[in-house]
Amino acid sequence: MTPSDPDWELMARLAQGSDQALSTLMERWQEKLFSFLCRLTGNEESAADLAQETFVRVYEARHKVRPTGRFSTWLFTIATNLSRNLARWRRRHPTISLEDPIDEDSSACLEEHLGSESHPGTRLEREELCEQVRSAVLSLPGPLKETLVLFEYEELSYEEIAQVLGCSRKIVEMRLYRARKSLRKALTRKGLL
Repeated sequence: MTPSDPDWELMARLAQGSDQALSTLMERWQEKLFSFLCRLTGNEESAADLAQETFVRVYEARHKVRPTGRFSTWLFTIATNLSRNLARWRRRHPTISLEDPIDEDSSACLEEHLGSESHPGTRLEREELCEQVRSAVLSLPGPLKETLVLFEYEELSYEEIAQVLGCSRKIVEMRLYRARKSLRKALTRKGLL
C-alpha cells in the first residue's frame, strides 16, 4: 500500500466490510471521474453511467486489488477501459440521435479554461470557441483523445498515463504529440488558430 494515499486505506476498509469507505471514495472521486468521462465520451448521460459502473468495479475488486502506485491511476484505468468498451459497442450498434449530441457543458468549459466575461458578445464568442475545441478533441481517435485528456485535464504524468493506458512512456509522448498536431490542424482548418 502506498503510505501517503488515503484512498488505498479506504479500499482496505472496504475489503473489511465498511460500506462507508465506498461512500467516501465516491464523494472524493465522483466529480473528477464524471468530468473525465464527459471529456472522453462527449455525453453527460454516458459519463454518469460509466462513472457508476466504475464504482461498481471498484467495489467488486475490493478483495482482489493489490495497491501499487496511486489510487487515481487505478481508478482512471477502470474508467478508460469502460469508455473503450462503450465506444466499441457504439461502433457495432450505430444509432441516430434525435437530440443534440452536444451537452450543455460549455459554461463550465468557459469558466475553467477561458475565464468569465460579462459582455454577452464576448461570452458567446468564447462559448463558440470552447465548443469548437471540445468538438475537435472528441473527434480525435480514441488513444489520442484518452492521452490528451489524461494529460491536459487530469494532469497525470507520462508514467501514470502509460500505466492507465497499458503502454510505454514513449508511446504516451508520441500520442500526445500527434493529438496536439491533429488539434492544431483541425482548429486551423476552422480558422480558429
